[in-house]
Amino acid sequence: TMPATGISVGLNKGHIVTKRDKVARPASRKGVLNKRVKFIRELVREVAGYAPYERRIQELLKVGKDKRALKLAKKKLGTHKRAKSKREEMAGVLRKRK
Repeated sequence: TMPATGISVGLNKGHIVTKRDKVARPASRKGVLNKRVKFIRELVREVAGYAPYERRIQELLKVGKDKRALKLAKKKLGTHKRAKSKREEMAGVLRKRK
């Protein structure tokens, strides 16, 4: 949008005001990974290992059935977005292992 002209008619009508920048709200931080939380999740993963469906996804990725792995993940997790991120996570695990 163009700045106001100070005239009461036309496309950019209106009183001229200085724009104030908004203060970032705490809600905008939601979902950002904490150092402590990251460490705890890694520890739990190390101790508990992978769920059976995750192991199956890894097997499918090993034999190159990426689409089937995505379908399985989608069936188990409910949404396409979650399934894609899970498939990427499992592919990353396989890459690390090599």
